[in-house]
Amino acid sequence: MSKVERNKLTMKKFMTCINTNDKVLAEELIAPEAEFTTPVSEKPLYGGAGYLSVVDLMRKSFSDIRWEIVDMAAEDDKVAVSWICSGTHDGEFMGLAPTGKKFSFSVMNFYYFNDDGKIINDVAAQGMFGLLTTLGLIK
Repeated sequence: MSKVERNKLTMKKFMTCINTNDKVLAEELIAPEAEFTTPVSEKPLYGGAGYLSVVDLMRKSFSDIRWEIVDMAAEDDKVAVSWICSGTHDGEFMGLAPTGKKFSFSVMNFYYFNDDGKIINDVAAQGMFGLLTTLGLIK
């Protein structure tokens, strides 16, 4: 199996991981040294446990949140994924009281892999920072 095929297969498993909050799968797919930055944490988060801590936070605000892969493009050690994210705002989110509103939006993420085929970086939804800053939800 080529690196590209392996990495695309990893992304399909990753979708299962984040939709089921599977900690064992997270540790299998994400390198322990992988560093993730997010507007919901002042400090970087590391490895599978760090990544799933963000998923846990999202589930507290959107209990039925789901991510579905729409399309992927892969080259060498990186995969671009177009996602549809959907759910219901049924918990507090960054100080915003639950609205009960359903949502669905598209987002593009870029994933980078080490030689062992584990995710080492996720560059995601950087445009959301502008929206969240404008709305006063982050500094």
